[in-house]
Amino acid sequence: MSERFSEVEQAAAKRTSLEERLKDYPELRAKFERMLGIIENAAGDVEKAAEAERQVAEELRQMGNEVLHEWARRQQRRKEEQFSGKPGVNRKSKKNSIGTRDSEGSR
Repeated sequence: MSERFSEVEQAAAKRTSLEERLKDYPELRAKFERMLGIIENAAGDVEKAAEAERQVAEELRQMGNEVLHEWARRQQRRKEEQFSGKPGVNRKSKKNSIGTRDSEGSR
């Protein structure tokens, strides 16, 4: 068991800290800062649990939306890079064909 724990600790030590990773995503970092502001009631404007819940729900909704959009952009870039080097894949030329001709009247 202690060997397994050592492996987990070593893997965690090799990973970049959350703070370092968030430097690449300033919008996400700002969302976390706003969430912490709600928790700490930094503005002093949240007196009731219902208002805190509403603010947290809205922040989470926006964060989820932004995270999914960023994920999609990264996936698209990754696929573009993956296919740009493959022979026979040409995204930049215009398609000349307008389709196939109809065969003699179908009945």
